[in-house]
Amino acid sequence: MALPFDDDDYGDDRKAPLLAKAVPGDNAEPLSVSELSARLKRTVEDRFGFVRLRGELSGVKRAASGHLYCCLKDDKAVIDGVMWKGGAQRLAFRPEDGVEVIATGKLTTYPGRSKYQIVVETMEIAGEGALLALLEKLRARLAAEGLFSESSKKPLPFLPATIGVVTSPTGAVIRDILHRLADRFPSRVLVWPVLVQGEGAAGQVAAAVRGFSAMPSNGPVPRPDLVIVARGGGSIEDLWSFNEEVVVRAVAECTIPIISAVGHETDTTLCDYAADRRAPTPTAAAEMAVPVRAELGSQLAELALRKRRCALRPVALGRERLDARVRHLPKPEALLAARAQRLDEASERLRRALRERAAGAGARLDAQGARLSLPLLRHRVERAAERLVRAGLTPALLQRQFDVARKHFAPVARVLPQLDPDKPLARGFARVTTATGHTLTDRAQAEREPTLTLKFRDGDLTVVPNALPRRAVRSKEPGAQQGDLF
Repeated sequence: MALPFDDDDYGDDRKAPLLAKAVPGDNAEPLSVSELSARLKRTVEDRFGFVRLRGELSGVKRAASGHLYCCLKDDKAVIDGVMWKGGAQRLAFRPEDGVEVIATGKLTTYPGRSKYQIVVETMEIAGEGALLALLEKLRARLAAEGLFSESSKKPLPFLPATIGVVTSPTGAVIRDILHRLADRFPSRVLVWPVLVQGEGAAGQVAAAVRGFSAMPSNGPVPRPDLVIVARGGGSIEDLWSFNEEVVVRAVAECTIPIISAVGHETDTTLCDYAADRRAPTPTAAAEMAVPVRAELGSQLAELALRKRRCALRPVALGRERLDARVRHLPKPEALLAARAQRLDEASERLRRALRERAAGAGARLDAQGARLSLPLLRHRVERAAERLVRAGLTPALLQRQFDVARKHFAPVARVLPQLDPDKPLARGFARVTTATGHTLTDRAQAEREPTLTLKFRDGDLTVVPNALPRRAVRSKEPGAQQGDLF
């Protein structure tokens, strides 16, 4: 069978075999692809069982299974990386593209694609510069969402009744806060104990902030009016839990005003940006939370003094105006001088007039005295008696007229006592009258009156007819009943 190419294609006189033939004594048995891949995998894993790579993350993605897939690259090469779910959950930061990291793990191969990759066991940020770059990138992303907006900041209460503190219960921070609050204004403090650094610290801090925010206002435990998130100073790695996105979102979404007091004055975390107020130290946070009670007392005293002065100022001004007006008023004695002079003149004229009138009356009395002499009076009486006799009005005549009138009225006088309506009262009878004294003879009239007067022999009795119980009495007519007045 001829070959479809010439011998010159090989450059010599040999011809390519068509079938693979086993050569006697040959120990190079052909390998399958799987066998080669397995040998490469063992060789790579044995040779590179522990490596540390420094590179920039690229193509970071987290699968639904929880595994983390990424690439590590520098300016000349790139290698695939995978981090299984258990290791990815223990990461202290959130991997993102562009972050320079140091990954620790082992190299292996992926036969399905004939590629080698690193199985990452731990991943750390490569140096403080890379950590700050990651922090700045996260800060810019959260700021773009409006988590650090000044318009969303809530004002701090002037005097919170209950203060919630999120911090470690064993550190010096909580003691400093309690001591400062006791010095300034003793308040009720609720401490939510959390880890402030290390694995799980960010989740505990976020859960504590959300727990305070979710407390009911009328529950058995009083809901805080103010929350302080506090931690002492440390390196950027120690404070990294307060830069975690879960903490920042919990602080920004809290419905209670929050003071962030993480680290010292020069330390800044993303929690400080999200909080309603940042305190340079935990002690300063306690000072922001409550005022000084002694200063409040002095302010109240000053306000009371100012109130008193404000109340008395119109009185003082009125007194000044009154004094000014009084100075322009005339003297009382000047006002009364003319009237006093007229009074003196009138008194003098009155005395003179009384003396003159008394003198005139004495003169007239002396002039009439001559006419009132005893002989003259007797003469006038005698003349009057004579005129009376001539008129016929002697006492005997008047007495006869009285006797005739007495005889005429004698029968009437004998009958008059029998007609007296009160005469039968002595025999046990009573007379019913109205309040005006009108005698009643009918029951219907008596029922219409609000009050009745019963006249007895020894006095009157006022009764109310409608308030008296009624008892039936036997009437002269069969079957008839009459209400008893009593």
